[in-house]
Amino acid sequence: MTSPGELERTLRENLRGEVDFGAAARALTTMDASNYRRVPVGVVAPRDADDVAAALTVCAEAGVPVLPRGGGTSIAGQATGVGVVLDLTRHMNTLVSVDPETRTAVVRPGLVLDRLRDAVRPYGLTFGPDPSTHSRCTLGGMIGNNACGAHSVAWGTTADNVTELAVTTYGGTSHRIGTGWAGTPDGLRELITGHLGPLRTGMPPGFSRRISGYGGLDALLPEHGVQVARAFCGSEGTLGVVTEAVVRLVETPPAPVLAVLGYADESAAAEAAAGLLPHGPLTVEGMAQDLVGDTAADLPRGGAWLFVEMPDEGAARALLRAADAVDRALVTDPAGQRALWRIREDAAGTATRMPDGSMAWPGWEDCAVPPARLGAYLREFRALLAAHGLRGSPYGHFGEGCVHVRIDFDLMSTPGIARFRTFSEELADLVVAHGGSLSGEHGDGQARAELLPKMYGPDLIRLFGAYKDVWDPAGGMNPGTLVRPARLDENLRFAVLPATPFAGEIARCVGVAKCRTTDPGGASVMCPSYRVTRDERHSTRGRARLLHEMLAGEIVTDGWRSTEVAEALDLCLACKGCRSDCPVGVDMATYKAEFLHHHWAGRIRPLSHYVLGGLPEWLRLIARLRAAGAVNALARRVPVPGLDRERGGRLPELAREPFTRWWARQPDPAKGAKGVSGPDRASGPGGAVTLWPDTFTQYLNPAAGRAATQVLHAAGLSVRVPTTGRVCCGLTYLSTGRLDRARTVLRRTLDTLGEPTGPVVVLEPSCAAALRADLPALLPDDPRAARLAGAVRTFAETLEEYAPAWRPPHLDRKVVGQTHCHQHAVLGDGPDRRLRERAGLTGELSGGCCGLAGNFGFEPGHHEVSVACAEEQLLPALRAAPPDALVQADGFSCRTQIAQLGGVRARHLAELLAEGL
Repeated sequence: MTSPGELERTLRENLRGEVDFGAAARALTTMDASNYRRVPVGVVAPRDADDVAAALTVCAEAGVPVLPRGGGTSIAGQATGVGVVLDLTRHMNTLVSVDPETRTAVVRPGLVLDRLRDAVRPYGLTFGPDPSTHSRCTLGGMIGNNACGAHSVAWGTTADNVTELAVTTYGGTSHRIGTGWAGTPDGLRELITGHLGPLRTGMPPGFSRRISGYGGLDALLPEHGVQVARAFCGSEGTLGVVTEAVVRLVETPPAPVLAVLGYADESAAAEAAAGLLPHGPLTVEGMAQDLVGDTAADLPRGGAWLFVEMPDEGAARALLRAADAVDRALVTDPAGQRALWRIREDAAGTATRMPDGSMAWPGWEDCAVPPARLGAYLREFRALLAAHGLRGSPYGHFGEGCVHVRIDFDLMSTPGIARFRTFSEELADLVVAHGGSLSGEHGDGQARAELLPKMYGPDLIRLFGAYKDVWDPAGGMNPGTLVRPARLDENLRFAVLPATPFAGEIARCVGVAKCRTTDPGGASVMCPSYRVTRDERHSTRGRARLLHEMLAGEIVTDGWRSTEVAEALDLCLACKGCRSDCPVGVDMATYKAEFLHHHWAGRIRPLSHYVLGGLPEWLRLIARLRAAGAVNALARRVPVPGLDRERGGRLPELAREPFTRWWARQPDPAKGAKGVSGPDRASGPGGAVTLWPDTFTQYLNPAAGRAATQVLHAAGLSVRVPTTGRVCCGLTYLSTGRLDRARTVLRRTLDTLGEPTGPVVVLEPSCAAALRADLPALLPDDPRAARLAGAVRTFAETLEEYAPAWRPPHLDRKVVGQTHCHQHAVLGDGPDRRLRERAGLTGELSGGCCGLAGNFGFEPGHHEVSVACAEEQLLPALRAAPPDALVQADGFSCRTQIAQLGGVRARHLAELLAEGL
């Protein structure tokens, strides 16, 4: 076999696309969204079909396997491989054409489904199959897995919606297949005509979700029209590489309505689902209380629910009258429908977390049985789980008998893996006993291919092998999948990890890749750097994969000193968007801090870590020397070392008078001074609050602190401010990975502050988030940390909770600006929205990330990404705002970014309200 170095050189000589055999590229593709891990030789990003043919020719000559890969969201291991990975998302991701008359589109394999749907929406069309990963899965991956989604009850599987495929096989031969034998490889027609009997009588009874194996092979029967393209769908990259596809489009109902039906339990919902099909639903989705959790309060009464989308309100009301449900609701508002669908779409991630916080894993994610058998199957499935001491929350496409579930397998210990195998074998028997398919949507991969003989029997399994051999005689396409498969309990991705808490955190990333969404719309923050660079290593998943491989030590071999991991994390804004937007709660900001802590241990750090990381100490020293004016004047002429020169190499201007100095000289409010209570007074009727003098309010924007005291006092609250000692949340030390220093600072803060006697109001969202989330995590053994974290309130939370009867001034103005990332991810902005509404501030603040993100935007090399993040939502919103609009940003970083890039002054919500007073 050709050496990796020789193979890399030959590929570079023959391809126009990128060829990368480096450690980072390989590490990023060792895993998909499954439990499995295989290490590839290298990664190729072909530019077109000619590049694909060249790569397949070179690899065949070298005897190296090839794996085509799309979004990497497969959950059965079929998107992992040991040879050359073809990344079809980088260049082969275009929509070639749309024909509204024939309702067809021509697509490249790397095109993301949502991009196709966006392009054809103006014609009133869509692509029928719609997996919950529609914002990042690719058409090529959908063809490989024969993906389905919620609407397949009306519009079918991917195989039902593909008419032609351009396919290149191992060795470089190209085929154009559709209906009929034209374009097929030599020997295929003879193979099928020689096995008509087994295909007619041996295949399990057909139902819509028979996806397992080469389950569409009977589409090649003459009575079925010899549908070669249909039969190719679901082959999981084992036959060839799709380079182009002609797909069917369907009309979208102009005003679909969602009927939500409540049932006593899961089995009742499952048994009712099949009876709804004659009403012509577009979806019949089921989920139970153990998956829905707290969001059940927004649903009709019941212990399980069916989400039934109907084409119009009349059809929906007819369905409600016919349904034998405990309770029901009709949702006609599109926003309300989206909110409910979000529960369902995030289930692939939320189902990975058990009520006690432990993790559940894929492996038996999408078994399907005929819909009429679903109720009985689910009862027996629950009993099988209990018999093995396992837990899981089934949900899925009840109208087609397809059940998704994540199960809390122990995949790290020898007994746990043995139980995983035993359970898998018994569950396969159960599915087959109900006339079902081991895979009803996502393919078999390594998770189930070993068990396919239980479903198909030895004769059809031999036919599957012969079918692969006709297409791929050398066996170079994705070996170990479907035919002659690897065992279901080998290549598990957890085996390479050390038994440490940090490794357990990194393993949380299951690869559903919501972080790879490129649409900046809405309130979602994750993942701003990926949306700018479109490079996998800058996604939350990509960074988690690199950390995984760093801990494994096989590809990334220099541990915490890894340059690959450092480079990937360099563009992480530590926005914490993934903490809330990732369905499994991956917190890359925390992982980055941990990595930097180890990476720079015992070494001289970048200058920016000392300048920006030590900002509280520098600013405190300048204030003590009363040198703010001199420092401001000097900074205007001399760039500060360690700061980005494209921002002028300087920090925002320092305040002449720190907030606490202003506070300390305020007289007793009884003397009529500005309506602000003095430092030792508690005269407000609503009780006392402690106003936290965070670094940014204290030294850079005291106006926010002064405004907050005025508003809080007007609301009937008396205000105290710590003016002795030093209190700090440690945020700047966290963001630069100086964790030991952060712990020291936080212990000193707890000593200084003492026991909080009421709410602690923190105006800066990033500081509030650090105190609420990072403080107890860094000092888990100090009970004072948990008490302070529990006392922290944002400005709006304080007013809502402790002055509920207070009426804010009515400003009656349009407002634009930025919701701070940490507020979105850790604190929530519901109270802020309600306070703005009561104050007559209309409009929405921008979602996404402003791009400055604390120290990130000031660090050298980050300016371009910082500006690009702001250009996604924030800057366009500022440009589109009316001239008299107020600009709000509670985060100091956001206000700085708005001033520097938008040329306008943003203010804290407290400042806007204080002006109204």
